[in-house]
Amino acid sequence: MITRIGILSDTHLIRPDEYFRQLVDLCFADIPIILHAGDLTDLSVLDVFKGREVHAVHGNMCHGSCRTMLPGRKIVQIAGFDIGLIHGTGLHHYLEEHLLREFDHVDCIVFGHTHRPVCHRLYETLFINPGSFLGSGRYGAPGTYAILEAGETITGQILEVPRL
Repeated sequence: MITRIGILSDTHLIRPDEYFRQLVDLCFADIPIILHAGDLTDLSVLDVFKGREVHAVHGNMCHGSCRTMLPGRKIVQIAGFDIGLIHGTGLHHYLEEHLLREFDHVDCIVFGHTHRPVCHRLYETLFINPGSFLGSGRYGAPGTYAILEAGETITGQILEVPRL
């Protein structure tokens, strides 16, 4: 059996609006587990995922309530795999090496902050940055998110958020 996990980061919302709700429904339909890698800005963003298993960390742009209620990093166990979840604030050069030091012996590291999607393996660890869910960039770059599949192995893919 394969467990599907939705991953997003850097939503930067003061509160979720109808547009965000529609995108979440479209991108994460039938996805029972959600990982948010920080910079949700406000905890109300997580309300959109009610009824699902949700794991989140705070980022550097989060309000104080997020910093109080959410950890800066955590390890989540899903379908027999250990997944490290972190925003990644302040990490730019040798990013993967820094992240590996944050999490000892995990199968996957999910991070955000850079707004640049990443999905690759290094030293047998899967690294996933879903990019910015609502898009970023001055030229109207589309948003991105990731789907992680955990079965016999753990794999991921980056997808573009559809334009409504």
